[in-house]
Amino acid sequence: MEEIKFKSLNDLYVRLYPAFSLKKEELLNEGIKVNEIDLWNYLKECIWSKYENLTLHDMVNDILNLETSKLISFLNTINR
Repeated sequence: MEEIKFKSLNDLYVRLYPAFSLKKEELLNEGIKVNEIDLWNYLKECIWSKYENLTLHDMVNDILNLETSKLISFLNTINR
């Protein structure tokens, strides 16, 4: 299988956007108002910064299975 390389973080964000959008809608259905950029920033700063050589599969899995309580805590911290 060919390895996918991204030229920028923006390219990676665009590739992951459908998963972010899906998670945003799921959270909205639970009454949690969040946008795709909030999800991106949380995962980039709190989860993915701990790892190297993540695959797209790993990243999509992290998006779809993120811990809501940790996301809310992160959002409360940056919105103070």
